[in-house]
Order: sequence, then C-alpha cells, then structure tokens
Amino acid sequence: MTAQLLLVDDEPSLRQAVQAYLSESGFKVRVAANAQEGWQQLEQLIPDLVITDVMMPQVNGYQFLKQLRDDMRFKSLPVVFLTARGMTSDRIQGYQAGCDAYLSKPFDPDELVAIIENLLKRKQDNIANDEGEPPDITEMARQITEIKALLTQQGTFSRSPTAIHLDLTPREKSVLDLVSKGMMNKEIARDLNTSVRNVEKYVSRLFTKTTTNSRTELVRFAIEHGLTS
Repeated sequence: MTAQLLLVDDEPSLRQAVQAYLSESGFKVRVAANAQEGWQQLEQLIPDLVITDVMMPQVNGYQFLKQLRDDMRFKSLPVVFLTARGMTSDRIQGYQAGCDAYLSKPFDPDELVAIIENLLKRKQDNIANDEGEPPDITEMARQITEIKALLTQQGTFSRSPTAIHLDLTPREKSVLDLVSKGMMNKEIARDLNTSVRNVEKYVSRLFTKTTTNSRTELVRFAIEHGLTS
C-alpha cells in the first residue's frame, strides 16, 4: 500500500517542488498551505506521516505539533519539521515539542526521502506482530476515520446482484457488525464482553474469509455485499 503523506507549508513554490519529488519517489502526497488546512486534511484522512514547516502565520509548526500530540488519534503520528531556522536551540525546541525529525532549509530531497522511509519503517514495526502486540493506534485511528467516511456514503454503494454466502459464526457476524459501525477493538470487546485479544482473532478471521487486508476494505466489502445489519 502506498504511504500517504501530508505536507504543510505556506511557501507555494517549495510546497509544489517537495510534493512533486515525493510523488516521484512513490508516495501519495496531500498538501496544505497552513496549519488550519492541515488539520482539516487530518480530519478527513489520517496520513502515515506529516511534514510541516515551522515558521507559518497564525499557527506555527510548534503549535500545530502540540495540537497533534494533544489528540489521541495523532499521538504517535510521525512528524518531520522543515525550517529555515537551523540553530541548535531551534532543533532542541522541535524535539522537545515531539517532532521525530528536523530538517533545515535548504535541504537535499534525498535526505528527506531517507528520513521518511526510516520513520515509516519504524512505524510499521510498531504495528501488530505475530506475537499479538496491539496495533499502532495511529493506523487504527486512520482506518476508523475511513470507515466512518464510508458509512456516510453507504447509500451510494450498489448491492451485489447475486447473494454472497460466507460461512461466518454468530460471533464473527457480531464482530463484523460492530467493526462496520466504526468501533475499535477495545469498544467491541466491551460490547461483547470478551477480551481485546479475542476480538483481534475474530477480525483476523474475517480478513481471511473476505480476502481483505484492512478494516476499511472489510467494511467496504460488507457494505457492497449487504453483510452489515
């Protein structure tokens, strides 16, 4: 799956140049001219990583980052600072604010790509592994946001002309219904009076039975084939 990036910078020429280079490097890049636009983009679709300028009008990069870190959905979202201010004190302030990398302008775009790839790899390593560690909260939050967007568009989906039969157990059907309502594993576990680990197992089985790879794909499949309650 192509990594989704959000670039926030008030300089049009730099914004366009960086977007073009990152797109050519294989990333899907959305852009915003300021922090307010950036926040609106985040509300619509949570990216895998944010790149933001520091010196911006109204809401600067430090304030934008604080807003991100104060929201549970974005606490672990990787953030790269781009800034013309390269003083050591500025970099320290950036790291103390919670940024993951700090790159001074002008910069080598290949270095930015290397930083992004490293942060995305680190993020991926935090996602659920074979030992059953909990999934990365940012990835989960992004999928929940996508699911809620699907639910608002549910009326536009066409039903499958032929009924599809899936051999789902009653508990798997219950989990599918709750996932399709945009609920997280912890909420589903509480609703069904079971453990989060059991919910994860049921969701994994649903992925296998529907040949999907994410909660968003699973919900889309369920809507398109009339499997939701």
